[in-house]
Order: sequence, then C-alpha cells, then structure tokens
Amino acid sequence: MDHQNMTAYRALRYIGVALGAALISLSAYAQNAIEAVTGSIQGGTEVIRIDLTQPLAAVPTGFSIQVPARIALDFPGVTNGLGRSTVDINQGNLKSVNVVQAGERTRVVLNLKRIAAYKTEIQGKSLLISLESTAAAGPAVAATSTFAENGNRDTLPIKNLDFRRGTGDTGKVVVDLANDQVGVDIRQQGQTLVVEFMKSSLPEGLRRRLDVADFGTPVQTITTFQSGDRVRMVIEPKGAWEHSAYQSGNQFVVEVRPQKIDPTKLTQGPGYNGEKLSLNFQNIEVRALLQVIADFTNFNVVTSDSVTGSLTLRLKDVPWDQALDIILQAKGLGMRKNGNVLWIAPKDELDAKEKRDLESQAAIQGLEPLRTQSFQLNYAKAVTIAGQLNGVGIAGAGGGGGGAAGGTGSARILSPRGSVIAEPRTNQLFVSDIASKLDQVQQLISKLDIPVRQVLIEARIVEATDTFSKSLGVRLGGGIINGRSSFGTTPTGSPPPGLATTTYSVTNTGGITTSTATATNPLFNNGNFINLPATSNDSNSPGTFALSLFNSSVSRMLNLEISALEADGKGKVVSSPRVVTADQTKAIIEQGTQLPYQTATSSGATSIAFQKANLSLEVTPQITPEGNIILDLDVSNDSVGQATSAGFAINTKHVKTQVLVENGGTVVIGGIYTLTETNNTDKVPLLGDIPVVGNLFKTNSRVSNKQEMLVFITPKMITDRNAAR
Repeated sequence: MDHQNMTAYRALRYIGVALGAALISLSAYAQNAIEAVTGSIQGGTEVIRIDLTQPLAAVPTGFSIQVPARIALDFPGVTNGLGRSTVDINQGNLKSVNVVQAGERTRVVLNLKRIAAYKTEIQGKSLLISLESTAAAGPAVAATSTFAENGNRDTLPIKNLDFRRGTGDTGKVVVDLANDQVGVDIRQQGQTLVVEFMKSSLPEGLRRRLDVADFGTPVQTITTFQSGDRVRMVIEPKGAWEHSAYQSGNQFVVEVRPQKIDPTKLTQGPGYNGEKLSLNFQNIEVRALLQVIADFTNFNVVTSDSVTGSLTLRLKDVPWDQALDIILQAKGLGMRKNGNVLWIAPKDELDAKEKRDLESQAAIQGLEPLRTQSFQLNYAKAVTIAGQLNGVGIAGAGGGGGGAAGGTGSARILSPRGSVIAEPRTNQLFVSDIASKLDQVQQLISKLDIPVRQVLIEARIVEATDTFSKSLGVRLGGGIINGRSSFGTTPTGSPPPGLATTTYSVTNTGGITTSTATATNPLFNNGNFINLPATSNDSNSPGTFALSLFNSSVSRMLNLEISALEADGKGKVVSSPRVVTADQTKAIIEQGTQLPYQTATSSGATSIAFQKANLSLEVTPQITPEGNIILDLDVSNDSVGQATSAGFAINTKHVKTQVLVENGGTVVIGGIYTLTETNNTDKVPLLGDIPVVGNLFKTNSRVSNKQEMLVFITPKMITDRNAAR
C-alpha cells in the first residue's frame, strides 16, 4: 500500500469512528426513558423523584392547571419506560402521576388534591420536583381560588390581550402581563368565567369588549375593564364547557373547550361520576378483577366466598362505578355499601340476608315494650288525625276513642300493637306504641298540624244593557174651525157643533198605563185624517212639533203635526259577592228572595213551598305549590220574572266552571250576550208608498236591545289576619 492509499485509508477510518460516535450519541439520546416515579416527604416538603436512563440537558418546561389541580411537565426526546401510564402514590397532596408518551416527547402530569407551587432540580439522572408545604393549608375545601400570588408592590400595566382558536374548537385567551409576579385570581360565576389581575392597570386601547362568537368556540364575548387596583376580565362561554389555565413566564393563558359527548363510549350512563379507568383482561377471575377496582378506588371490598368464575372484558375510559356495575350484572352479583366498605355477593344471598334481618327486626318489634305519649294539636282536629293514624277515614275514627279497633287499613301508620285515643274537648291525641313508631307519629303531626292558608274570593257580576229605539211619527190633520183664534195658540171654549170630546190613554208594551188625556176631535173619528203618533218604549213622552197653515180669512186651518222620538238608554247592574274560605274548603254565599208557591201532596192537600231567586257564589279554592289558585266556581244570578197563573217565573243566569288564576289576578269566566232588534212600519195604503212624500203618511219604529252578562273573579291569598277585614 503506497503512501497516498495509506493516507486515504486513515482518513476514512477517522471519519467512520466519528460517525460511529455520533450515532452512538444520538442513539443514547433517543433511548432516554423514564424508569421510575416515586414520592416522599422530606422535612415537610413533598418530593417527587423521576429517574431516567440518561441525564437531562435542561429542566423540562411545565405549567399548572387550577381546576382540576394538576402540574404538567414535558420531556422532549424521552420515552415512557415504566410499562404503565399511571402511578398511584396517595401521599400528602399528591394523588397520582400520569406518564403519557406522544410522539418524541413524554408528558408527566401530577394529579394534586389542591393546587401548589413547585420547584424542579436535576440531580444526576434524576429530576426532583418539590411541592410547597401543605400542612398549614388545611383541608382541600378550604383552598383559596387564587391562581398565583401577587409579588408586585407597584401597579403595572397589562401589555396585550389576544384571542386565538386552538385545536378541537378550543378558545384561548392570551394575556401578556408586565412580569411573572402579577397575581391572578380565576373563578367561575354561574355561566361566566371571571379572571382578575391584581396590582394591574388596563391601557385605554385594551378597555373593550371582544365579540369572538364567529371563531366557532364556546367563548362568545370577552369583556375587560378596570376595577380599583385590579383588572377584571369576564369570559362568557355558551353550552357545555370546561376550562383550564396556565402561566408561562409573563404570559397567562385561559383555555375554554367544549365538553364533547361521544355516543360510542360507555361513559354516558346515568348516575356514574367516578374517575375513569380502562380495563383489558382475558379470562381473569372475578375476585381478582374486583381487587383491581378496589385498589383503584381505595374502597374496602369484602367478597363473599360464593363469588367465583372468570370474566373477559375490554373497557376504555369508563367511570369505575359503571365498570363495577357492568361486572356485577355480568355475573349476577349484588352490592351493598356501608361507609367505605363494599360487600359483594350473589343477589340471592344478599336478598336472603336482608330478609332474615327484616324478620328479626319484626320479631324485636313484637317484643319491644310499648310507650304512651300525648300530642297537643293546635290547628287540626284530633279525631281526624286519629283516623289517619289508624288508616281509616274520619268516620272510622269518630267518637273520640281510637283504640286498636280502628283499623287494619293498608295506610295504617301504627304498628299492630299500637293504639290511639282522640280527646275532642282538649284536642289531644294519646298514642301507645313502640318508640320508633312514636317518632314517625311525631313527624307526621308536625306536617299535618299547620295553619291552613285562606283565600279571599271576590266576584263581580256585571249586566250591561244598551237600548236604542227610534220612533218617527207623523200626525197630519185638518179641520174647519168656526171660531177665530190667535196665531200659535189653541182655541179655547166649548167645542163647536159637530166636534166630540174623547178621552184616550197612552200605554207601553208592558201593559201599564202611563198617561191619560182628553182631546177635542173633529166631526170624523180621531179628528185628523192622518194620525200616526210616535210612541215610546219607556215612560218618556215623545216630543211634538206642530205647524199651522191658514189663509187670509183664517176660516180653514190645516194642522200638520210631525212627532219624533229618539231614545238611547244604557244601564249597568253590578253585584259583588265576596267570601273568605280555607284552602280546599267549599264556601257558599247567597242573597235574594224566596218565592212561595202551592204544591199538592199525595193526600190531595196543598202546601206552601218556596223557590229561591238569589244571587249566589259557591267556590272551592285550591292553592298550588307555585302560588297560583285553582277555583271550582258555581255562580248564579237569578231574579223574579213575570207572574203566571202557577206563580212567578225565575230569570236564571248561571255559570259553573273551573279556572286557574294567579294570586291577586282577575279572570273573566263567562259572558252571555243577547241582541234583540225589531223594525216596524205603519203607513197609509198607497199614500205611504209614494217616494219622499210618502214619509208624511207612515211611521217607522226600530228597537235594538243589547244585553250582556260578565263574571269577573279575583282570588287573593290572605297572609295577614287584617287582610280579611
């Protein structure tokens, strides 16, 4: 080998060695993995130790989550070498550790009982995570909602506020703080999320309301404003959502993501709210599977010796209580819980044991000594309560004596050996029974012996009438008067020869005479050759307009009389009965007249009976739980009608219904509308048919009667004794 070849060979050798060293280094870096995760308490400080195969080049970055309380650390280029993803520690503030590998990085999540600050330190191939002492923090329920404590003395401005859309329809609110010492408080108020930055000011350009509904995330609006020495930000999401918050340096991020429901998963069972787990076993014994669930839930599980068999199952992301229910149903098992102890046995065995326990309790009750206790009732009647205790009605408990003779009804509260005596004079109950039954009687009386609410019902019955009648009449007449008279006056003295004196009367439709007058008529009947006087339907006299036509000798006079009547009458009759009654108690109030009439008996004799013509209100109120009132109403407004040979007729107006009314409200429960129209025309044949001029030879009468009855009901609950006065 010459010198040139030797030099080339050595160069290739050095290059190969360098490449091999680089590959070894890369391989070592790629093979770095988490070997173990342990937890301990050193000097009152909780320390989590993460052992790796290779030392870390730098401290991993991480963030904290307020709800649920978690600390997450990301290890780039590190794999999960534990062989499992969950490490249960249950020591101090630390519940468990999740190690999840995603691609070329691994995330370690510390599941805490309450949020705490942490510090990280690299020691050789291990990473130490120190949590702050939680001894003085008290129980988890007393933890403060402050996300980060404030370390600033001066008020510093917030630099920027932005909103971004993340993966999976997640909305991110990013706030650039002045430094990493700004205190942050985040809490949920109803359907909004409130974030407060302590010792901070908000520049004018950031005081605005952001409408981010178009981004397609649960976040709809973000409102930021100054509140004292704090900056408050109100995030308003919609629908079902959950949030998380973390801070990296001087950047604070709030993530709001929707709660997605996957119908293919078995996590949507009703009433299951346990922590989720995944199970994948082939032919595992049921007893061993129950032990796995016991270790996961920290419950004490007692398994009966009769629980045998094996089971194959695959469950992913299922609440542990639902997984336990599936296992019990698959093997026909039952469960009884007592504190933190679960007793699991076949259902038949559980039922048999419970039956034996109940039989022994019944036997003990049969031997337990009786006690007698008196109960003073304030509002309810003792006889009524005694009947209810015996499982019978009021009649069964009547007489004041209860004893055991009252009853064996299915609703009997007393034991077979128990008895009750009601004393009406003092309104007391004397109950003899075992101690447990006396406690039940005491609870029942405390719920039944309460004052009954009262209701004031006011009814207003309105009868409105609208009568319109018009009457137009014409009286046209003429005659020869021998004597002269002054203009505009009626001649006086005795009637001339050939004239007659007639007495006539004006009557209305009711058949009652309203006026009587005497008139002097011409030789022919009624004096006027046209006599169509106007009449009225009531006691009003029609108006009269007279015009006399005469010649120069005043020997003839033509009397033309036109009369017209237009009457417009309206009337209203209001009846307002009122009554006060207790809840679910019928009340009746009436006022009116009793009309006598004769009736025949079986022996042929006659007797006097009475028929009512009353205004009556019958009502039964029922108060609903929401404060409304249900009314069973029966309203009548009767009046005396026309007289007949058999007696007086009764004009009846009646409404019976059931309505639901709010307290103090008014409702119209009925209305009867009557309209009567009558048109009459009296005319002289032929002459009355002449257009225009024919109006002088006829009379038109039009009558329109309108009548309506309305019933208004107003119920009011009485909360004060003075309210009913």
